[in-house]
Amino acid sequence: METEQKAFHGDFNGADMASAITLFFNKGNLETQTLKSRDHISVQIRSKRSVTSGGRTAIGIHFQDFSDGVVVTIGNQQWLGVAASMGLSALIALRNPLNLIHRIDDIAQDLEYISLKDEIWERLTSFAKSKNGGFKLSQKLQRVTCAYCLSANPTGESNCLSCGAPLGNDQPIVCTRCGYILSKNRNRCPNCKTKVQ
Repeated sequence: METEQKAFHGDFNGADMASAITLFFNKGNLETQTLKSRDHISVQIRSKRSVTSGGRTAIGIHFQDFSDGVVVTIGNQQWLGVAASMGLSALIALRNPLNLIHRIDDIAQDLEYISLKDEIWERLTSFAKSKNGGFKLSQKLQRVTCAYCLSANPTGESNCLSCGAPLGNDQPIVCTRCGYILSKNRNRCPNCKTKVQ
């Protein structure tokens, strides 16, 4: 799996999002670790060392503030322990299917880890929505500055409301899947490869 990146627009920062992730995932068989630097925050979610059921996994999430919100990058998930645990369950099932009963906890844990990346994105999207944010352009970015008179104009205007100069194709739009800011003449998002409508 490759890294995924999304831009959340709104009045919040990476520290807020990192706290929300830490609070949600620091429970059960998972633990979190937060690393802060001057310009970004990283959170690692991993299996607790003391866990006795299922395989082991780890995934990193990076939060980078920008003027209108936060860019979030989720790295590759480490699957080796989960794959080994699921392989063991398959081998046990081949030998004697009734022995799978003893591995129910392991299988449930492995299935939870498989959907970890999707659950992280769901939690981040839910957090952004709770703060009236998301993948839409914020009020701050819903303006186009005229190159001639430097007046702010609402997006969608073809000419400057102050001086009448053409505003051109520099008007921003946003990818509805990942929040990446695009110019109007793009037909695919360069971040997630979604077709722009």
